[in-house]
Amino acid sequence: MLPKDVSKRRSEFHLLDVREMDEWDAGHIDGAQHIPLGDLGARLAEVPKDRVVVAVCRSGSRSDRAAKGLRLSGYQAENLEGGVTEWSRSGLPLVAKTGGDGRVI
Repeated sequence: MLPKDVSKRRSEFHLLDVREMDEWDAGHIDGAQHIPLGDLGARLAEVPKDRVVVAVCRSGSRSDRAAKGLRLSGYQAENLEGGVTEWSRSGLPLVAKTGGDGRVI
């Protein structure tokens, strides 16, 4: 899914950020859930099934793997094309752990 489409229909989706903690701390989409990709299998029960899950990473590669795995586990899941890099390039906001403006690392 394209960032602008996800942003416009944000309430319809559950955003799941699968990046590492330092990437998350530097900048993430407000309201997203954070579970690093390596932990996702063990923490799958924390991901809600009542909405389409949009997996998020820096460029769309790790999140594509996450979305495929989620679908195999019975979730409705999509990948955020281009990840937070494209989200930011589209002029959409990221927040840092500190609460200020986020950045992509």
